[in-house]
Amino acid sequence: MATDDRLFHAGTDAVFADNLEGPKTPASSVLQEGARQPEAPESQAISGTFVTPPHTSAEPVTDYLHGIAVTDPYRWLEDQESASTRAWVDAQQRYTRAYLDALPGRVETRAQVERLLALKEVVSQPWHVGDRYYFLKQMPNTEQPAIVMREGLSGKETVLVDPTVRASKTSIAAAIVAISANGRFLAYSVRSSGTDYAAIEILDLERRTLLTDHLPEGYCMGIAFAPDDSGFYYSHRKIGDHQPNRRTVSWHRFGGTELDDAVVFSADEAPNSFMGILISPEANLLAYVVALSGRRRRTSLYLHEMSPGAVPKLLLHNIEGCFIPFFACSKLLAYTDLAATNFRIVSIDLACPDPNHWRDVVPESDRCIQQFSVVDEQIVVTRVHRFSTEVEAFRLDGSPGDNIPVPLHGTVDLVHATNRTSDVFLTVSSISEPATILRYDSPAKQLTKWETAHAPFDSSTIASDEVSYPSKDGTSIPLFLAARKDLLHSCSLPTFLTSYGGFGICVTPRFTAFATFLIEQGFLFAVPAIRGGSELGEAWHIAGRREQRQRSFDDFIAAAEWLLSEKRTACGQLAIGGGSNAGLLVGAAITQRPDLFRAAICLGPLLDMTRYHLFDDAGRWVDEYGSPEEAQDFQALLAYSPYHRVRDNVAYPAVLLISGDSDTRCNPMHARKMTARLQASSTSCHPILLQYSRSWGHTPVQPLSSKGDALADRLAFVCHELGVPVKAWRSH
Repeated sequence: MATDDRLFHAGTDAVFADNLEGPKTPASSVLQEGARQPEAPESQAISGTFVTPPHTSAEPVTDYLHGIAVTDPYRWLEDQESASTRAWVDAQQRYTRAYLDALPGRVETRAQVERLLALKEVVSQPWHVGDRYYFLKQMPNTEQPAIVMREGLSGKETVLVDPTVRASKTSIAAAIVAISANGRFLAYSVRSSGTDYAAIEILDLERRTLLTDHLPEGYCMGIAFAPDDSGFYYSHRKIGDHQPNRRTVSWHRFGGTELDDAVVFSADEAPNSFMGILISPEANLLAYVVALSGRRRRTSLYLHEMSPGAVPKLLLHNIEGCFIPFFACSKLLAYTDLAATNFRIVSIDLACPDPNHWRDVVPESDRCIQQFSVVDEQIVVTRVHRFSTEVEAFRLDGSPGDNIPVPLHGTVDLVHATNRTSDVFLTVSSISEPATILRYDSPAKQLTKWETAHAPFDSSTIASDEVSYPSKDGTSIPLFLAARKDLLHSCSLPTFLTSYGGFGICVTPRFTAFATFLIEQGFLFAVPAIRGGSELGEAWHIAGRREQRQRSFDDFIAAAEWLLSEKRTACGQLAIGGGSNAGLLVGAAITQRPDLFRAAICLGPLLDMTRYHLFDDAGRWVDEYGSPEEAQDFQALLAYSPYHRVRDNVAYPAVLLISGDSDTRCNPMHARKMTARLQASSTSCHPILLQYSRSWGHTPVQPLSSKGDALADRLAFVCHELGVPVKAWRSH
């Protein structure tokens, strides 16, 4: 699990360019496999270069915010369903599609992408309940992963849910949400078009039947099955709910209807709030977590005995900062930054829950705890330093636990944090090695490979290096570099630069099809650990948060300047990219230093920082960005807001903006308005393109073939703009 709901915004969507592989944006119907014809006349395209983009009318609206006049020339593009916006989007799509279809080498790029995507996450998200294992598995020649059950470690496998046979729409994806403690029931989400909301369905695994009991499309904050198999508790906000800020927990008895469900707990109807459910069958307890975001997050915790007539009781009120409680058997623990900047895990005595009496199970260190998992009577945690992940284990009494011998370099992710069993799963990856799932058997103290992907290339041909460079204020910034071994220390390589710099997310090396393709084509792949992440501790995150956000941009721009000054790349050979929070980073970089970059990919971004908080649930992120409603925050936001930093008559690089109607996390109005603003302002001959679809969203549920098409578009765009001819793949 993510260790903080701040990660709701980002998840893993910019860690080493996963976001550029069609990340939280499933491909549209115009990107299906098979031959495609340009949707615009061939006369419009000459070697992928266009004369003019579609016309966009400017209709300025001026707001006075904290006494400052802020003019928005394309406010009308915020209205997603207006006839004028729909016509504008259609015209932009035809323009972009004609450009991308005409790119040289795209067919060869698509073929290479297909083999690389076949390596990624063939098996993922394993759960262990009883004697069975449950996981997602990408079957051969299928578009979406299925939910599969395996008897024992190596027994018979049964497909439980195959989303590809549900409907003709291949963008439907399923994922495991919860499994009852006795293995009787499995709840899973059904998500379409990459939205943050989903429907919840339930399988009776004993009878192998789909129950009529379900939750409609909405935002499920938690579900817990009753130990006696009579029903489940849930917190779920339906799409279109007339009380969108209402946070409740309800009880559903199997066989009943939604109208029969009883509300067992209700929180204050505050905006920007979050509710979660925990369960401890051993203690016969439910716990309700109510978190309020703002300048400083506050969390309250209620306990509810699962017995007739019991009512929820407040245990802890308004704990400041990050506070994520969880059960280990009957013990209540929490991951928190209270009195521990780099986080700690504490044990909470239910009879004396005051924070002054919390006992450290995993103490704070100089390295930030990123993830945690319960295994047997131990807590396993990961900590990151620069570009390496360390794994430690602690017993519930705080004493040292088992030594789990994972690789020291690369990325280690813990899988399924608090489903207490005798084993724990870890996913290990590096820049040259696809993900391998390891299983640690705690009683046997054995670490073994559970699933691995075999690369169809010689991974030893890829080499990496770690260096440091000075940022604008003199701070030393770590920089990860990867290239073919024969090119790593060469001069003037075409280079792709990406990072994240927000929400405490760490950028650590992992295999991606995007990076591997570019490295094979002779690129240098560069990833600085800029401030806003927590690669050097939580203080590194704080140093790039809110009013300090410009430091993240300065660090990123300084990386580009260092690459050029050290002759690792040359003018006209540097491309950048990123999505979500990293889309904001890209937008800031191209508007503050357009002279440094030749091409940019800006995917699912935030770009109008004076209005970001007004759309969907983005108001939850004021702790990270600051609030435009507060004068001090507003000044900082306006100063770097990419949409407002665009200047007329400036030569901007080639930019590919990517978004879609179904992005309910980073509203697509950002990409639409930025496209119009850049097209109207840029004096260069480089294209400003918008790749867009109604069905694209922020969550990665795109079909495999469509994901391949989208990734091929992005890679062909980068190679063409940097003048790199695509070379055919050579098997090793």
